[in-house]
Amino acid sequence: MDNVQNVKQRFEIIGNDPKLNRALQKAIQVAPTDISVLVTGESGVGKESIPKIIHSLSHRKHGKFIAVNCGAIPEGTIDSELFGHEKGAFTGAVNTREGYFEEASGGTIFLDEVGELPLTTQVRLLRVLENGEFIKVGSSKVQKTDIRIIAATNVHMTEAIEKGKFREDLYYRLSTVEINLPPLRERGEDIHLLFRKFAADFAHKYKMPPIKLETDAAAYLTKYRWDGNIRQLRNVAEQISVLETNRIITLQVLQSYLPNHDRQLPSLVNQQKKESDFSSEREILYKVLFDMKSDLNDLKKLTLELLQHDKNQVQESNQNLIQRIYGQKPSETEDYRSHSTPKGDVLQLQPPHIAAATTSSSAFDHDDDDYLIAETIEDEPLNLEEQEVELIKRALERNKGKRKAAADELGISERTLYRKIKQYNL
Repeated sequence: MDNVQNVKQRFEIIGNDPKLNRALQKAIQVAPTDISVLVTGESGVGKESIPKIIHSLSHRKHGKFIAVNCGAIPEGTIDSELFGHEKGAFTGAVNTREGYFEEASGGTIFLDEVGELPLTTQVRLLRVLENGEFIKVGSSKVQKTDIRIIAATNVHMTEAIEKGKFREDLYYRLSTVEINLPPLRERGEDIHLLFRKFAADFAHKYKMPPIKLETDAAAYLTKYRWDGNIRQLRNVAEQISVLETNRIITLQVLQSYLPNHDRQLPSLVNQQKKESDFSSEREILYKVLFDMKSDLNDLKKLTLELLQHDKNQVQESNQNLIQRIYGQKPSETEDYRSHSTPKGDVLQLQPPHIAAATTSSSAFDHDDDDYLIAETIEDEPLNLEEQEVELIKRALERNKGKRKAAADELGISERTLYRKIKQYNL
């Protein structure tokens, strides 16, 4: 069996962190079996390397290896992509199509961002894990597949299960063996090694001398938080390699390529509080909207009653409603009548300051009461769609355009957020 050092050389993995070594050792041990594996870790830590290692060291290494990014496939087509479809199963299905599970039979399928799968697809995936069976979209025929499933996610699965976004039974079937990759900030001694490796790679790629960090810059490199992990480190190394003419990089130059460079240590964020605050704000907003809608309906109802009945009778029978709408005591409603216009009973229910404004306005200078009634009844209804657009815009602004973070804040999947961005042309 290959040892950890051989695997590192074969797959160009840099680092000697104990947590990294433990993750690689687990991958080597589980590779000869058909056990399903769940790879966890933050975005950018290199989770995609583990499935490749497991597949290459397994008895399925001569079979197909298919990697699927579940978060990048639209919700309406993901079942067809994974399980295939029959001709005519939906609009545009002009031919029968094999899905990934059928095509990769005998090999390995890697489901990246598995936490983004819709609940209906999760049910189908659970059946594949339990007995290797699936049904194509638009078919009633049960098919078998001999496939090994390796999944990866940067989502906190226990939180997703509590929120009802991920099935608990599917989580336990996927995580027969769970391999966690540590974030880059916890691999302090590996950071400079990785940077030097990337610098050498880009020097060879762009045919230029490699960049080197001064002592204080190298020390700062290991203290930086690296929210984007290895992916961010690689991008910074490439930018500096291409843009800097001086190949000796000082601390000041390095900091100019690092966002929030003054925030070196990890900051503790109460994510639950953040989500709770946003949820409360959203609930208050919806409550205000529905209260306004209710008031508008009451006004319309009152106006229609004035059309059909005597005004005095309507006012006497709707004292409580009038009080709630205008926020006045019942006795004060009598004052409204003295400020009404001689044309149109609708305005008799208005407070003095409103009545004075409306009687002096040329917009109501008509002899027909129907005009006044139409102006009242045809008030523009509240548009919840506009409020939804505003909520999405604010979430994207708060998260600096990062769709994943904005979707988490809104309590929806990234795929749903992407669809709404396209729908509203944001």
